[in-house]
Amino acid sequence: MNAPHPAKVAGIDSTVPSPAHTVASAAAGTPPTAPPSDPAPDAGALLQDRLAGWVSDLTTLHELTERLARTDSLSEALQELLRAGAALVGARRGLVVLEPADGLGPDSTIGLGLARADLGHIETVPRSSLSYGRILEGLPVADGGIAEPDLFAEEGLDPRHREVAARLGYAASYALPLSTDRAGRLGAAVWLYDEPAEPRERQRHLVGLYARYAAEHLARLLETERTRTRMATMAEELLPSRLPRVPGVQLAARRRTGPRGGGDWYDALPLPDAALGLAVGSVTGSGPSAVAATGRLRASLRAYAVMEGEDPVAVLSDLELLLRLTEPARSATALFGYCEPALRRITLAGAGHSPPLLIGERRTEFVETSVSAPLGMLACWEAPSVELQAAPGETVLLYTDGLLHRTGDPIDRAFARLHAAAAGVPRAKRHDPDAVADHVLRTVLPDGADEADSEEDVVLLAVRFDQ
Repeated sequence: MNAPHPAKVAGIDSTVPSPAHTVASAAAGTPPTAPPSDPAPDAGALLQDRLAGWVSDLTTLHELTERLARTDSLSEALQELLRAGAALVGARRGLVVLEPADGLGPDSTIGLGLARADLGHIETVPRSSLSYGRILEGLPVADGGIAEPDLFAEEGLDPRHREVAARLGYAASYALPLSTDRAGRLGAAVWLYDEPAEPRERQRHLVGLYARYAAEHLARLLETERTRTRMATMAEELLPSRLPRVPGVQLAARRRTGPRGGGDWYDALPLPDAALGLAVGSVTGSGPSAVAATGRLRASLRAYAVMEGEDPVAVLSDLELLLRLTEPARSATALFGYCEPALRRITLAGAGHSPPLLIGERRTEFVETSVSAPLGMLACWEAPSVELQAAPGETVLLYTDGLLHRTGDPIDRAFARLHAAAAGVPRAKRHDPDAVADHVLRTVLPDGADEADSEEDVVLLAVRFDQ
């Protein structure tokens, strides 16, 4: 590979059909020739040929941009950008570096046909000697991108770059910036050729158009990702930073939030007389307003729990009055329990909430609670409390309705699925509330549905009583 090679022109990948016309060869500097006996083509035939080429190019570009528009996450969009760009410039491998100029992140590097170790080798090359590195450093770039048709024929090639290129088996590259007028520089993409090559002018034009569209799409996804991260941070800050340690019980919690941030929450706080206040709830809506309402509701419930936690009905009655007076357009569900670990007893009151689930060695059953409306739905909320008596080693699972809704099943089938998941917790895991919560979450929502984006938030709070 180190011997000089005459540069050749890269062809478009077979997955993207090349226009069936002869004008491209003329544009590349190789005019078509015809035998002396053949008549010269007339102007109409040449025009038709050229129009056919334009239509083919536009069709290809439309198909690729449509595929990109269907991506809804940054990682998917970057992968699609790499695949489409490789097809347009006739390369087999490449990488894209997302590194927004504003420094707010997220930063990431994704490869096409390159393993993580390969990307690690490339990252050891001084950035200033890489074509995409010069783009990321803010150096001016021509409209046609940066082409390096034969790396090993270049004078002054960085020795480390030469070593990495030889090791990974690429001999040429073509890089493009990813930027928009509004967001500025987002990153850079580079495609690698196994042999000396460079894209034609037509290919550069097409991939340039595609890259400009891709940058706008990436900018939108980037803003969505940043908003989601901020919302997740806000939501996490409004929840307990850690669960309390109270003799006699072990606690574990799990929470899954949708892209916009939601209003599902949980709480566990120590109360006087070695008691423990347990709560889960859900506020209607999503986005910043729901997250803010969640914070206000949780803070108010904490205050009421400290003052009158031994009477869960009074706690929820006060919470309902506050919600109705301060946020009349909003409703919420809530479940509050006054837990006495020494007695293995929980006194519960619920407002429009799903019943807790008791998981033990000899039984797995829902705890019957009174049917009641959500907070804020009636002029005055009131419902009787119920008492739950647990056996040593049993776990009480509190959860929000999002766990049931995420299944996509009718509510009766969703309850059956939850019961089966709880009953199927392996015996070896039942002593650990974290393991119980994880098993139930993954079983009720299999195949990654527990981590996937959804409009439905999920909260689990597992309370295990010691032996």
